[in-house]
Amino acid sequence: MDAENRIAELIERIRYHDQLYHTDDAPEIPDADYDRLKRELLELEAAHPELARPDSPTQTVGADPSTLFAPVEHRMPMMSLDNAFDRGELNAWIDRAQRRLIAVRTRRAAEEANSQGVLLLAGEEKRAEGEVTAETGATSVKLDNLVCELKFDGLAVSLRYENGVLVQAATRGNGRVGEDITANILTLKPVPHRLPAGAPQVLEVRGEVYMPLAAFDALNAQQDAEGKPRYANPRNTAAGSLRQKDPSITATRGLSMWCYSVGEVQGGPELATHSATLEYLDSLGLPVNPETTAVESVDAAWQFVEQCEAMRHDLPYEIDGAVIKVDHLDLQQELGSTSRAPRWAVAYKLPPEEKTTKLFDIHVSIGSKGKATPFAVLEPVFVGGSTVAMATLHNEDQVREKDVRPGDTVVVRKAGDVIPEVLGPVLADRPSGLPEWVFPEVCPCPHRAELKREGDDAAHYCRFLQCPEQLRGWIEHFAARNALDIEHLGEQRVRQFIDLGLIADVGDIYTLDFDLIGQQEGFGELSVANLATAIEASKQQTLARLLVGLNIRHLGDTTCEVLAEAFGHLDRIMEASVDDLAEVDGIGPVIAGSVHEFFRSEVNQDIIEKLRAAGLNFAEDSDQIEAEALPQTLEGMTIVVTGGLEGYTRDGVGAAIKARGGKSPGSVSSKTTALVVGENPGASKLDKAEKLGVPVLDGAQFEQLLETGVIA
Repeated sequence: MDAENRIAELIERIRYHDQLYHTDDAPEIPDADYDRLKRELLELEAAHPELARPDSPTQTVGADPSTLFAPVEHRMPMMSLDNAFDRGELNAWIDRAQRRLIAVRTRRAAEEANSQGVLLLAGEEKRAEGEVTAETGATSVKLDNLVCELKFDGLAVSLRYENGVLVQAATRGNGRVGEDITANILTLKPVPHRLPAGAPQVLEVRGEVYMPLAAFDALNAQQDAEGKPRYANPRNTAAGSLRQKDPSITATRGLSMWCYSVGEVQGGPELATHSATLEYLDSLGLPVNPETTAVESVDAAWQFVEQCEAMRHDLPYEIDGAVIKVDHLDLQQELGSTSRAPRWAVAYKLPPEEKTTKLFDIHVSIGSKGKATPFAVLEPVFVGGSTVAMATLHNEDQVREKDVRPGDTVVVRKAGDVIPEVLGPVLADRPSGLPEWVFPEVCPCPHRAELKREGDDAAHYCRFLQCPEQLRGWIEHFAARNALDIEHLGEQRVRQFIDLGLIADVGDIYTLDFDLIGQQEGFGELSVANLATAIEASKQQTLARLLVGLNIRHLGDTTCEVLAEAFGHLDRIMEASVDDLAEVDGIGPVIAGSVHEFFRSEVNQDIIEKLRAAGLNFAEDSDQIEAEALPQTLEGMTIVVTGGLEGYTRDGVGAAIKARGGKSPGSVSSKTTALVVGENPGASKLDKAEKLGVPVLDGAQFEQLLETGVIA
């Protein structure tokens, strides 16, 4: 295909995908595939400038707004950003910006000289560039002052305040005209409806509306409970939630926002830098992301990019890159913009979280509670930082809803340590006549027990108690960190012990033949001793953790704690009637029935007796003191802990903080009161605490804080 026809084809395809992404909130391809189309078009247009068209997607922003909302014309265009995908492209952006500054200042100096009757020849003008920039430039041409920000995966919006009152909110749309979403924006808790006294007469704030991961997970949990399809990803869900005709629906979605720039401003202080502008927005009560950092070199900007990639999955929201901006506003003005993007900023795109690959087959795995979960067997693909060969498909309804079939090309998504997920097929690549996948009728284990759906549950279950796949899953669950926390008893060893006939249920963990284990390949004296020590230590875990390990259907970690606190002993829980259990606050009839049924089983009763004989703790920890009995020395404080502290387990240190009225989140923010550092701390938390000026305490200072509420 010649260049002209390929350019025309790419323009048509990109416009189609722009409409799906920006207007319909229903993209068909991953961002990485879209970026490849856009880059190919850019390269072709650069190689054949005579074929470049002014209406090309490389020269325009977003897509035309929908007709669902009233149009809003932006007084200042909302532009997009050019992208960089590696260190070389980031350096190239800096080089282009520096060359443009030299050219702008040289031309300006020449114009001034000519206006005074001094004629500079082209060669003289070029030789004078260094002198011209030194004499006429307010700042060195070398761009050392940069601002680094996270690139959020959400929906770009504009907020307009007049005399301190939020009067209008709009989407970016095509950069010139967006959609009026004022009523919906007013439902977002982080967005102030009124600014403090002294705010500018007109202040247009621009930023990104996003859906926090916790809100996204909660929304999908609700979808699961109601038997409805799950949402694909936070970005599309945020966009769809914000563009609801009924603002009351938007209000239930837990959306949030980060502000990262301004548009039209009338009145207010004179600010010289972008970083000062962000500080000013923060002082007005607008949400500004705390990760934003001013740096003094391109090398430091690259370090920020690397930090973004390292902490990408530790954040409570999704990012897809970093944004690097020239800090000084006068330099931004000198650099100007193209038709679609400012020359003074660039977006560094992190490796994609979504890729396409071939779906070879769909198999079914059996979990620790007998749940049968379909999963995709994929042609291996590198996505989200690792190679993926399998991905979850949740249940039969999800497979049917997504309409994925063996032989399809599918979109795969992976975020952090989350199990990879198949989002859907690329229908344009589906082979003709590809048959639908049918859920199997029997368990894949050798016993071939029937798989059944029960009531309104979307999942199938194998109820054969001796199913080896269930046994493996239960033992792994029992030994997990949130349960009995038995180190050195992972999946491989569990399978080995089952195959050796050493374990038939979780009670057998405590009668393992360590002499026989020591004779097996891969087991030395130290590894056997470590396993024995971990098993012995697990006997002292709390009643709540034991309940977690018993893996009772419908009983989660929180409700295990509720039951342990309410009854105080496992025997009292076993003796309780359904009504007794249901009377406990937080335990409904479904959970009560499931708990009662579990302990009525003779098989489970035998397991409990094995655990009793082994000496496991069946009583609520008598050393625990009720929170209300402790002085509330940490009330209103947020204490983050990193590394191990002597005398505390991982859960125990958090419990000590909460018992005294404090909060114990997992990450440092501007709201953190103090960071407690133990052995082998996380470097990212310590670095962030130092950057934000958060006090850093050692173990002794932490003990003093618990006792007095005073930071030493």
